[in-house]
Amino acid sequence: MKTKKLALYTGVAAIVLAAGGATLAMQADEPTESSNSMAAADTSGPAITIYKSPSCSCCQSWAEHLDANGFETTIIETDNLNEIKQQYDVPREMASCHTALIGDVVIEGHVPADDIVAYLENPQFNTLGLSVPGMVQGSPGMETGKKEDYQVIAFRANGQQSVFREHNDY
Repeated sequence: MKTKKLALYTGVAAIVLAAGGATLAMQADEPTESSNSMAAADTSGPAITIYKSPSCSCCQSWAEHLDANGFETTIIETDNLNEIKQQYDVPREMASCHTALIGDVVIEGHVPADDIVAYLENPQFNTLGLSVPGMVQGSPGMETGKKEDYQVIAFRANGQQSVFREHNDY
């Protein structure tokens, strides 16, 4: 009788262990909700706030360029861009049609997403940010069929500037 009970208990224990092992194996193959959320958070790009005129379509196109390149964009429409530029010390010669912020880094104009990422990875000493001054044909958001060579400029509040990247024959 003891042998039959021992065999029964051993059989039940084996079934419970096998079922538990199978359940753990299935769970290991299916990521949990929290790990999916953490993975998504790790792959999201920088958050950028874009100040633009409500009527400017090229600014909207630039924001879409950033979205397509993994940035998390927030757009704030304003009729007083000059006030924003002054608040963040954008030199007049660096001005363009929109001003954006990533933390305390200023991005002025149609700066390509790759250049922004490169600058964030290796910011230049004592600079406020990057600018593509004016409205350069062919820059992101200004794709009109014509392509002009242009420079992305790193700038300081005192007006000093240096070429960060050049876009020629792109």
